[in-house]
Formats: sequence, structure tokens, C-alpha cells
Amino acid sequence: MKGDPNAARIVLVDDDDLFRELLRFKLIDEGFEVTSFSSGADALEHFAAGGSADVVLLDWRMPGMSGLEVLRSLRRAKNRTPVIFFTVLSEDIYEEAALEGGAVDFIDKSRRLSILVKRQRLIAEGVRPAPTLVTEGRQSGDVLHLGHLELRFDINRASWSGTPIDLTLTEFKIIALLALRTGEDVSYREIYDLVHGKNFVSGHGEEGYRANVRTFVKRIRKKLHAVDPERQHIHNYARFGYRWTGD
Repeated sequence: MKGDPNAARIVLVDDDDLFRELLRFKLIDEGFEVTSFSSGADALEHFAAGGSADVVLLDWRMPGMSGLEVLRSLRRAKNRTPVIFFTVLSEDIYEEAALEGGAVDFIDKSRRLSILVKRQRLIAEGVRPAPTLVTEGRQSGDVLHLGHLELRFDINRASWSGTPIDLTLTEFKIIALLALRTGEDVSYREIYDLVHGKNFVSGHGEEGYRANVRTFVKRIRKKLHAVDPERQHIHNYARFGYRWTGD
């Protein structure tokens, strides 16, 4: 039977054969189209041969090549497919390394399947073209200029004084949220909800989302500094959130 052509496409990479197959069947039951691999090398070959996906679901600890090495290899190859780490490693150091490397989410395997499914859907929907932007209802074809910043909502790309800023989709959404509200304070919670969807609770408790948002903003600041080292574009307001100052 031919699958649903609108089903979100997942590439699942995990070296635990039993776990991988059980998860694959559960995700198929949830309506996803799933291609699975037992190693990072096989997954990279899949993409190198022209394969694609809406989301990559990646284990961390695997023989031969770790999940973090797989992520870095994808990004070096200019592959921007959103990556979710799904792992037994729950310490902050691993989550920070994953997000620094360009992952969009980091989920402990002890979390309920429904949490994983909802996050995958939110991320997959964010990758696909939408009729309107999530921020202030702007059309996806808009090109917006805010001082030196140019936001291309049709291709989810940004540039500063004509120099492209190498942003992930999530980073682009965060900059768009802040820049479209220049001078306003935007809370940690609002930024976290933009990334993960409303009402998600971080794996580290009610306050854990702050560390998650800080990691994203730290990465964005580094990329902005690379194109304009003279300005501080995003200001922090302790225990509340961030403000875009731009020029």
C-alpha cells in the first residue's frame, strides 16, 4: 500500500536493533514515513546519495561514529535537515553540545512517546512551506529590512549588510521574533514556546527552558558577531529574556 504523500519523513538512526525497530513501527503507526539506519555512516551515505527527510532522529552513543559526529558531518555538507537527539544521556553538557552543534531539540528516551511525536510534528511542519509566518502573520514571501538586517521569509534566510548569516531554521525564527519586536523585551518562555511549541516542559523541570534558550541565543550571538563584531545585537534582561537592539 502506498503511504501518505503528506506524511512527515523521518530518518531514524540508532544502533540498538530492537529499540530502533520498535520505535520505527510506533512512528509509522503515528503516521510518519520512517527510514531507519543502524549507524551514522549509513545515514550519511543515504543523504550523500540524494536522500532527504523532514527530521533526523539521532541517538548519541553509537559505535564507529557518535551522533554528534553525524550531526557535524551533515552540517559540513551543508545539510540543514533538523536533527533531534533522542538519547539516554540527560546531562546538560550533552544537550549544550548538541544545540551548539546545530540540533534543534534534545529529548531523553525516558520521555513519553507522545512528547517525541508532537515535537517531531512541530519541527517537520516548520520545515515545510507555510502560507503565513508564525510571527505577526507576515506572508512567507516577505523580504523585510530592519536597518542592516534583511530577513527573507520565503527561504528562511537572513543577512547583515548583504553578508549571509549561517542560521538554522530555529535560529532564523528566534531572530525574526526578536527583530520584529525591536526594543521590546521577549521572555525566555515565549522564545522556548516558539522553538518547541506551547506548554512543553523541559526535561530539567519548569526552569530548564531558560538554559535551552540561552544556548540558542549564545549560538546566534556568535554568528552575528562574525558578520558585525562592533555591535551587540541582542541584550539580555536577567531572569526575563532578551531584546533585539539591532542598530
